[in-house]
Formats: sequence, C-alpha cells, structure tokens
Amino acid sequence: MAEATDSAANTEKQFSIQKIYTKDLSFETPNSPKIFTQAWQPSLDINLATQAQPLENGIYEVALSITVTVKIDNEIAYLVEVVQAGIIAASGFEEEEMGPLLGSFSPNILFPYAREVISDLVSKGGFPQLILAPINFDALYFQQLQQQEQEAKAKTLN
Repeated sequence: MAEATDSAANTEKQFSIQKIYTKDLSFETPNSPKIFTQAWQPSLDINLATQAQPLENGIYEVALSITVTVKIDNEIAYLVEVVQAGIIAASGFEEEEMGPLLGSFSPNILFPYAREVISDLVSKGGFPQLILAPINFDALYFQQLQQQEQEAKAKTLN
C-alpha cells in the first residue's frame, strides 16, 4: 500500500516560479530632441518572441522578448527592447504538457512584468505612458505549432 502512495506522490504535477528578472533592456530615442516638437500621432509596432531552455532536471528558463517601435511620420520616436525572463520549476508533467506550460502559460506570467518595465521606460524617456494591451499567448502558441506543422509538411513534399 505504501508503494502505491509513493508512486502517486512521484507523479504529482508541480509548478513554481523560482525567479522573475529583466534579462536584457534597451531604450533608444534616435531622433530626439526633434521628435518632441512634432505632433504626437504615433504608429506602433510590437514584436514578440518566447524561448524556453532547460537549465537542469525540471528547471527551465523562459524568456519573453518584446520589441516596441513607435514612429511619427516614418521617423522613430523610440524603440524599446525588453527580455523578461523567469526560472520555472516543473515536474510531473507529460512531455506534451510541457510545450504549452513553457510556451504559453509561463509567458502569460512574465508579460505583466515586461509591460511594467516598458511603461516605466517610455515615461522616463519623456513620452506619453504606453500600456500594452493583454496578449493571448495561448493563441500565439497554437499559431506557432500550426506554422511548424505546415513547414514540416512542406519539407516532406519537396
């Protein structure tokens, strides 16, 4: 009876955040001070990327990279690049569960921290506050999986 209990305890799913930190940070205003004299009607471009890498057994680093480029009339007002990372401990999960856990669930946890860093940098740079809208990392993750499947099919056809 004790063996069955030990076996069940060993397969229990455990997830914890060990550390959240800003791994890389950049803020540029290449056209200042001239950009401050122009009417503030910006265009916004946001690029996202996530990456997960194993550190040791059951420990992973997940990194969320966000690049925000704001332009006025094709001139860059500012450029912000942030890599927000976390050290994640995960055990007891099946292999097919780890993809969504590291590629969707963990970036959802990291995003508010990255959004705060971006907002603070933009304000300190002298620009109106920028608060990024929530992002559906579940949809982005499954989009990425579909794209990888299509690329794999295209390679097998060639």
